Amino acid sequence: MSKPDIHADDFALTLNTSRDMLECMRAGRLDSISVVPNMSCFEECMALFYREIPKLPFLPLMSVHLDFVEGRSLAGKERTPDLVRPDSDLMGLGWGGLFAASYLPNKRKKIKAQLKCEIKAQLARAQEVIKKCMDIAAGNGIPCGQKGLRIDSHQHAHMIPVVWEAVLEVVREEGYALEYIRNSKEVLGVFLTDVSLYRTYRPVNFVKNRLLSLYSHKADRYCKANGMRQMYLWGLVMSGRMDRERIEKLYGKMKRKADKDGRTLEILFHPGLTLPEEVTPEIAKDAAEDFYLRKDRHVEKDAVLGVEW
Repeated sequence: MSKPDIHADDFALTLNTSRDMLECMRAGRLDSISVVPNMSCFEECMALFYREIPKLPFLPLMSVHLDFVEGRSLAGKERTPDLVRPDSDLMGLGWGGLFAASYLPNKRKKIKAQLKCEIKAQLARAQEVIKKCMDIAAGNGIPCGQKGLRIDSHQHAHMIPVVWEAVLEVVREEGYALEYIRNSKEVLGVFLTDVSLYRTYRPVNFVKNRLLSLYSHKADRYCKANGMRQMYLWGLVMSGRMDRERIEKLYGKMKRKADKDGRTLEILFHPGLTLPEEVTPEIAKDAAEDFYLRKDRHVEKDAVLGVEW
């Protein structure tokens, strides 16, 4: 039986989000994190991280949180004109646009070429700071188990067919040693075993679960072909409120399912709270109102700090 991977997304989304995540890291409660590379606060958030590393019990594994739905284009609007808003370098195509481009032959080739430019820029920027984090940890005797590149994405956009193809082509062309890529494959049946919880789930999250499940098979095949341990994700149906009470009710069943199928269980949290004054045009307004600014988002940080695995 393997230990679950307790993961937090969105480091460097905002400064306060990053501070909350660092509190969890200082407590030794996060096995891995994802770093958003294309926000204007990126350098400030990383400087905060660098100062904290010598105080950490260990350095969490770090994934590049590729972002094509918020933030700014690091490749520049000249190279990514269809990914950004008109007369701006702010991301604008969105999840729906990327999804549609996967099935429109007249757009797919053009969008994939632009995605590759953006992916190269985001990976390069993030890998530079991840390497610096690892060097600081090594220089201060802080344990770190990371060896190669780890990839996931904001809103799981890397699972969209055209994005998936672009990511893997860049990994191959740039010669990255990929040790992990998230498979957003979440077991649905476990959530249906406790009738008392039915009304606590948001219907839209079941849609996310089913849609991402359709694309999970290619990730399974890729991981198997490249010697990576296959995984289940837990954090879609309960996205936005991964609270301690429901986690403790379902954890045993979820863990047994993962162990039975020989998979690592990645438990995904968003333990950072965005402050109202941190909402800039880089952040989607609907995401801020429905997710980032919700006061009950701190239930996720409380769960990270409180649940015993």
